[in-house]
Amino acid sequence: MLENIPHWLGAALSGVRAGHDKLTLSRLDLAGAASLELSSPAFASGGRLPPRFTADGEGVSPPLVWRGVPEGTDCLALIVEDADAPAPRPLVHAIVVAIDPALDGLPEGAIAPDGDGAGGKDVGMNSYFAQGWLPPDPPTGHGAHDYVFQLLALRRAEGSEGDPADEASPGRGEFVDLVRDRILAAGVLVGTYSRGEEVPVGPVGGANPLPA
Repeated sequence: MLENIPHWLGAALSGVRAGHDKLTLSRLDLAGAASLELSSPAFASGGRLPPRFTADGEGVSPPLVWRGVPEGTDCLALIVEDADAPAPRPLVHAIVVAIDPALDGLPEGAIAPDGDGAGGKDVGMNSYFAQGWLPPDPPTGHGAHDYVFQLLALRRAEGSEGDPADEASPGRGEFVDLVRDRILAAGVLVGTYSRGEEVPVGPVGGANPLPA
């Protein structure tokens, strides 16, 4: 949708950005939280997302790997946001909750509609009110956008006797309610993408892969 904005308008809006300070992780209390190592074999940390994972390609979600999940983790939760969206707050590109803590990653295309949850996870709603991965499509001429993958390791909620993702296909609000006061560890991975700009030359992938 945003790819249809003309270059001149995208350039004129280049200073209008949601901001990193409005990312979900920036608005949660991480005091005492440990660090998770989050990476992707498809792009380097801070590197450009391959078009395959955007609206200019197949539009599938990229593969992710992680390590450092602490003992006592009940589940993992992931939210992906565009910190540079020309909007009052970041655009949500993906939410995944109730991720099995025994998993060490999500394969390519795993963030897809799955009803009430499947494969050791539950995929939530993006900002377009659809379940699954919202492929990046920044406005032409708007400059580089940071797509921030935020992974959280969560302890069991106090008084909870069942699956913490009782809210099937949660949105951002439900995500925040789900993770608040439960964060044991957090990890961040940033991929960038732009349209109508000179494509930077740099590492393509293999950022901190898990050992064989």
